[in-house]
Amino acid sequence: MLRTIKKFFDFCGDRERKQFFLSIFLSVFNAFFVAMRIPAIYVVLKAILEDSLSVNTAYTAVVIIIASIILQTLITMQISMLQTRAGYNTSSLKRMEIAEHLRYVPMGYFNSEGLGKVTSIATNTMESLSGMASRCVMMISKGMITTLVIVFSMFLFDPRIATVALITMVIYLIVTEFMIRMESADADRFTAAQDSMVARILEYVRGIAEIRNFNLFGKSITDVDDSIDSFARFSTGMETTYEIVMFFLNILNKIAGVVMTVMSITFYLNGSMGLVNSVMMIICSFMIFESLDQVGAFNGLTRAIENCVDKANEALSFPTMKIEGKEITPDNMTLVMKNVDFSYGEKKIINDISFEINEKTQTAFVGPSGGGKTTLTQLLARFWDVDKGSVSLGGTDVRDYSYDSLMKNFAFVFQNVYLFNDTIENNIRFGKPDASREEVVEAAKKACCHDFIMELPEGYDTVIGDGGASLSGGERQRISIARAIMKDAPIIILDEATANVDPENEEKLIEAVAALTREKTIIMIAHRLKTVRNADQILVIDKGQIAEQGTHEQLMQKEGIYKSFIAERSKAATWKIRKDPA
Repeated sequence: MLRTIKKFFDFCGDRERKQFFLSIFLSVFNAFFVAMRIPAIYVVLKAILEDSLSVNTAYTAVVIIIASIILQTLITMQISMLQTRAGYNTSSLKRMEIAEHLRYVPMGYFNSEGLGKVTSIATNTMESLSGMASRCVMMISKGMITTLVIVFSMFLFDPRIATVALITMVIYLIVTEFMIRMESADADRFTAAQDSMVARILEYVRGIAEIRNFNLFGKSITDVDDSIDSFARFSTGMETTYEIVMFFLNILNKIAGVVMTVMSITFYLNGSMGLVNSVMMIICSFMIFESLDQVGAFNGLTRAIENCVDKANEALSFPTMKIEGKEITPDNMTLVMKNVDFSYGEKKIINDISFEINEKTQTAFVGPSGGGKTTLTQLLARFWDVDKGSVSLGGTDVRDYSYDSLMKNFAFVFQNVYLFNDTIENNIRFGKPDASREEVVEAAKKACCHDFIMELPEGYDTVIGDGGASLSGGERQRISIARAIMKDAPIIILDEATANVDPENEEKLIEAVAALTREKTIIMIAHRLKTVRNADQILVIDKGQIAEQGTHEQLMQKEGIYKSFIAERSKAATWKIRKDPA
């Protein structure tokens, strides 16, 4: 238990740790004010039994008790405020630290499993920690300190009874620690079950369209139900173990209280303890175990706190790329990839690729699906680090740049656009956070999305929903382009930016792309002839290698993949739907 609390304090920031320590220091005074009632009761009882009770004695005792209650209440309030503030601040700061850490985690980590784990940690774990940790620390520290103070007070009256109380307290804490260690053995399985449940639910929600389309509700719901049932079994099992142990601890407390009462009466009857002391020991036996019950009531949460801390630390230990680079402003925007190999785990994706992209030129990647085109563009922008070889920008290896200084040079327009659950203005402003409304509107006009934005209920202040769900695919693409225009990066990467756009939006989208790419270094992945034929160079990527390289005219003179690719696209473009004469 103490080990877990220490682990949590180590997890906190310096300021939050000091707040927790101050709250524990105040808990000593809180316990002292609770213990003040013991001498007040003792004075009154002694006066009654000696038939010497006076008004002044009674008033003094009452004033002491009332003062102790008021001071205890005020200090408890201050302790609660300190620990609540420290708990929530710790959670908030760790969320931001995790978010910052994820900036440097290779993109390959964010598969369904990794995304589910991150989501679980950033939401459930940190939310549990923020409210639970402060409450748990407050109640356990207050209960333990109060118990120790009362035990110390009991030694002043009768060391024999106090020793029984101390032994009971030590046994209670030892059994509690044993229980925590026993439950920790199941913590990994509990965590795995929780992460699996979140990942399955996330996968179900994200894939609901495909599930409906292919009527996969049976299998999908079964998978979700199984993961929820598995998590429920682990949770129930751990809680059952906890309740059984707590039952025996409560029995221990009650038996110890009975033993102390019997001993107090026995010592009084045999003349080794005065009546007043005997009565006071009986009262203390109830007070001490009331405080100890507080420790037990919240002790089960220490396991959950340790689990939360471990999961947050796990997120902060996700493997990152080297980020100790320098702030570099390249002299030019020439990109060079030299003898690069790259693998996803055991699967090799890129095999000894070399090429150069000169400043303010257009380069197109074409080739069969799964050949490595998207991976190449992401290696250029250092979404991953290469396994072998190098990627350089302006003659400097991209690994020597600080990540922020490198990313200033790139803007992206992906096939699948993600927009945040925010206003349209803020979504465009992501490209330049300090941009004015006028700059946002100017970028939107260049991206040909100003007109449809003004038709929305709140214009630029319209909240577009998570993922931009309230907009069409073409509208989302144009807002993404406006965002890239706002960033005004010298290198533009277009990953199938016009692949899924309806014919009505295509012309406007092409116009928007033209505004974005003017006087820039362009790297595009495309399958449309009119998109790639004017490129300064075309790289045909197949099975992780450059199968062909050249201009459109040069490649059309070869009997290779590119010529076959163009022929297939040209043939498809001539297809027509005709009415059956019959």
